[in-house]
Amino acid sequence: MKIIPALLLALTLPHAARLPGQEAPPAPATTTTTTPAPFVMEFAADATEPSWIAVNDGVMGGLSTGGARIENNILHFAGTLSLENNGGFSSIRTKTLDQDFSAATHLVLRVKGDGRDYQLRLATDARLQGARVSYRASFATTADTWINVKIPLASLSPTYRGTTLQGPPVNLSQIEEIGLLIGDKREGNFALAVDWIKTE
Repeated sequence: MKIIPALLLALTLPHAARLPGQEAPPAPATTTTTTPAPFVMEFAADATEPSWIAVNDGVMGGLSTGGARIENNILHFAGTLSLENNGGFSSIRTKTLDQDFSAATHLVLRVKGDGRDYQLRLATDARLQGARVSYRASFATTADTWINVKIPLASLSPTYRGTTLQGPPVNLSQIEEIGLLIGDKREGNFALAVDWIKTE
């Protein structure tokens, strides 16, 4: 079989080459991914940071008190824990948040506590019976001493109204709430100061 020179040239040209007058092939599609920026909360009391609200055991008849205030760029979570009327917890949480933690492996908090144990809590778009599922991890504090608490995000366990669930796993790309809770079954005053919270 006789092969004409132009066809022979086409068969031997590199993949990217083309004959005179031949249209260039379309460029391959490219995809770009954006890595979420690290999250830092420094309690600067400006419009970019969410406000905090208290949720205490009064919602179920308890008598514990507690709340949040920001002073000199420090978040203060303080109150009194009561075990009366089957109560025993106090918590604070952000009102509005829309963050992506999917590029992070840890959440780090710089805190000064009172020697009691606290919980970090995250909430996502996960719901059970219309209510938020919380993802929690406990951490200890040292009385009157600033320490850095490093919490692996993979260690967060899902809970619903105090009951540990089997799932779903935390959706780190859709963080809607950050919270702090005390429920160590010890009556009395508590106080936790937080300098900053950030992802790593």
